[in-house]
Amino acid sequence: MNLADLPLGPLERALLDSLHRLDPQAEVGVLAAAALCCEALGRGDVCLPLARWAGQRPWPEVAFNLPPLQRWREQLQHSSLVAGAGGFAPLILDRERLYLARYQAYEAQLAAQLLARAAQQPLVDEAQLGDSLTRLFAFNTTAPDWQRLAAAQAVRRNLAVISGGPGTGKTTTVVRLLAALLEQSGTSLAIGLAAPTGKAAARMAEAIRQAKAALPVSEAIKAALPEQARTLHRLLGSRGDSPQVRHHAGNPLALDVLVVDEASMVDLALMAKLVAALPANARLILLGDKDQLAAVEAGAVFAELCEGRGFDAQAAADLQRISGQTVAIENPRSRLGDAVVLLTHSHRFAGDSGIGELARRINAGDAPGTLQLLGEGRADLVWQPQPTPQALLERLEQGYAPYLAATQTGDPAAAFAAFNGFRALTAQREGAFGVSGLNEALEARIKRTERIAARERWYVGRPVMVRQNDYALGLFNGDIGLCLNSEFGLRVFFEGEDGFRAFAPARLPSHDSAFAMTVHKSQGSEFAEVLLALPETPSPLLTRALLYTGITRAKRQVEIWALPARLAEAVNTRAERAAGLAERLAIDAPASDSVAAPDVQLDLF
Repeated sequence: MNLADLPLGPLERALLDSLHRLDPQAEVGVLAAAALCCEALGRGDVCLPLARWAGQRPWPEVAFNLPPLQRWREQLQHSSLVAGAGGFAPLILDRERLYLARYQAYEAQLAAQLLARAAQQPLVDEAQLGDSLTRLFAFNTTAPDWQRLAAAQAVRRNLAVISGGPGTGKTTTVVRLLAALLEQSGTSLAIGLAAPTGKAAARMAEAIRQAKAALPVSEAIKAALPEQARTLHRLLGSRGDSPQVRHHAGNPLALDVLVVDEASMVDLALMAKLVAALPANARLILLGDKDQLAAVEAGAVFAELCEGRGFDAQAAADLQRISGQTVAIENPRSRLGDAVVLLTHSHRFAGDSGIGELARRINAGDAPGTLQLLGEGRADLVWQPQPTPQALLERLEQGYAPYLAATQTGDPAAAFAAFNGFRALTAQREGAFGVSGLNEALEARIKRTERIAARERWYVGRPVMVRQNDYALGLFNGDIGLCLNSEFGLRVFFEGEDGFRAFAPARLPSHDSAFAMTVHKSQGSEFAEVLLALPETPSPLLTRALLYTGITRAKRQVEIWALPARLAEAVNTRAERAAGLAERLAIDAPASDSVAAPDVQLDLF
């Protein structure tokens, strides 16, 4: 087979050219595996599982089948382009998984460092901790109080992974556990707050500023709680397009505690660099929702960390003694063990909430139950099972009418409040039910209604989403701005820590109109009402995690425009990314999985 006949992208083509120069005699099966590894990263997979691909036709339009598993494995093992775990080559064969070397190193080092951190048990004054927990979580009446248990574990361990759905009180938990930590250690702790995006970092900082005012602690403790958060890239000191960062094991962050919010959005490479940059004795607290969409880049790290969680008999006894809470004994399958705590009680969705029940059925993979619930006509659930583009545009124009009316006043506070009252979300960018199509069609309708020239790019009421970080302006990927009239003409207003910031449209970094946004971009946001539009045709993007993430952005009502078949497909499709982190962390993992790959591999391949 001629490799030039393969339908490869420029990145895959460049990789194969490089490998062919290193070994002109390389087997076609080896080079095809390398190309598939590269393509896998684009799908979010960390590695290529050989058993899943062996004997398959990877490119349907080309008459080429991969070798059977045994022969394929032998080709890889005998190639100079492939090394075993801990070796040095462009490709790494780690049991039945083939990696690009850098990603195998990321995964192996991350697993080893997390296990080392989880094993550390800092000195704790248990009497003081018990008093802190009783006072800080006195408002909770649920049993067991998982917020209190999560705080107890975060104080007693150098690694804490706290997962919970919308409204389960992750921010409430973290601000109180930080107060408990400060009461343990004094007010000299260096605490960092971070999140994957600028929007998430700003929201986290604001939530903590608001929550700490009501804490039953001394003013000194309140003053020691941090009020600023940074993006993970800024925290680590990213260097443009280079994979290298300023802070690493040789130049660690000057922190005693790091809290990362929206950790489900953190990909493998970024998480590996983050953990490597933390001092060995620093605490790491990861907050997220294991059921949400994973990172856009390769890996589903947070979900893998939450696999195999549980409290053994010793952990359950310790927690009962310290927190007064009784938990069920469930021997963990992960060596992270009791470092993982799942918050289960939602304070946002009441027991009779249709949105809450819908989220549970989606996560359970119950497609018939999901469709049945949507057909019951609950007040907070609306379903349009026969959507058409024209009807959808009319509904969006109606939904955004209060917002467009609010923009006429020129008051950014009123405009943002109205804009957050209703939001359209989609599964994909292209198509009549995608972001690009809906934004373009809706803008055309609005311009005709408001008698705005079709060629005018900027007009009162245009919402935009920033697509790239601009640290000079303090604008970040995902930030939402609204175009309003001001005394200086049209200005785009963004929410800031001290009110609203206005920019001339010409000053903005790359951006798009944002009446509709993808579910991916909505992560971490909350809106009073959400309209979720799914494509009419089958799509690999339609997964359980996407549907769950989309509907849980709504606080009051969710409206779904989707054919029954597309909804059922989404509920039945569990997005599984090929990776080996959970297997490396498993209790029955081979001892070799605790050994990190050489540091030198991280930035060479």
